[in-house]
Amino acid sequence: MTSASDPSPIDRPWLKITLFCPLPLLEPAADLMGVLSGAGVEQSPETEAGAAISGFFQLEPASGDPHDHEGTAAEILARVEGEMAALFALYGRVPEKASVTRLADQDWATSWQQYFKPFEIVPGLVIKPSWETYRPEPGQAVIEMDPGMAFGTGQHASTRMALALIRQSMATIRPREALDVGTGTGILAMAAALFGAERVVAIDNDPDAVTVARENIVKNRLEGKIAVSATPVTRIQGLFSLVCANIVHDVLVEMAATLAALTAPGGHLVLAGILAGTQEDNIVRVYSNLGLSPLDRLHQEEWTALLLRRD
Repeated sequence: MTSASDPSPIDRPWLKITLFCPLPLLEPAADLMGVLSGAGVEQSPETEAGAAISGFFQLEPASGDPHDHEGTAAEILARVEGEMAALFALYGRVPEKASVTRLADQDWATSWQQYFKPFEIVPGLVIKPSWETYRPEPGQAVIEMDPGMAFGTGQHASTRMALALIRQSMATIRPREALDVGTGTGILAMAAALFGAERVVAIDNDPDAVTVARENIVKNRLEGKIAVSATPVTRIQGLFSLVCANIVHDVLVEMAATLAALTAPGGHLVLAGILAGTQEDNIVRVYSNLGLSPLDRLHQEEWTALLLRRD
């Protein structure tokens, strides 16, 4: 029971934090903002320079004063700026200072839901927000997942292409076990399970992402097939017929030997989060030197995704 002095959730204001991102960082930055927010992410139209992304954070009152949210706002802003600085550093960049807006509109959190409907992200796989009902057609699998969450609900090119290559791999070599490195929301892991993998290991070094992925896996009743944890990839043991990693170029290069060693002979490796052109060519070179041959490449917008086979 709530007392008269306690604010209900609708009484708590929202903080909108906006950051401009150059194109190479737009997808990973939007995904990271989704992890940090857990509520919603907004992106401005893209230009040649990039786009602005905004995260929405509901403020909790400070202890003892239901109307004092300043401490919470400062903590949220500091965390967002720190996490974004670490991400930008992977690309050798420094983010601009974020702008902050306090939102008084109590209904914003539900008003945007009308724009998100179930959609078929790749043939045979539909993404459905929790507030919508959807009756799948014969042969369709459904993942229930809300937009604005960690690392991909299917809106980004890298996620779409990774899902397409996972589906292609499942249809050709039919792997029984899969590894998803940098699982985020768990969308790639869940797709692999729904497409036929009997055992999926999903890992992420971000505790928030692990929490979100675990919640999504339980929500979709896939906990019997997917084990998610923060176990470092270097501590994963065994061989997997399918390995997937939708991360960023530099990290994919750094963990190339590890991912190659975890891919079973004749198995497939799906890599995404790579910019077309120089990054794409470098990834192919690095992994080819480790015994992985390119089978297919997909391109959307400025991004590419690769399907490699372990010799």
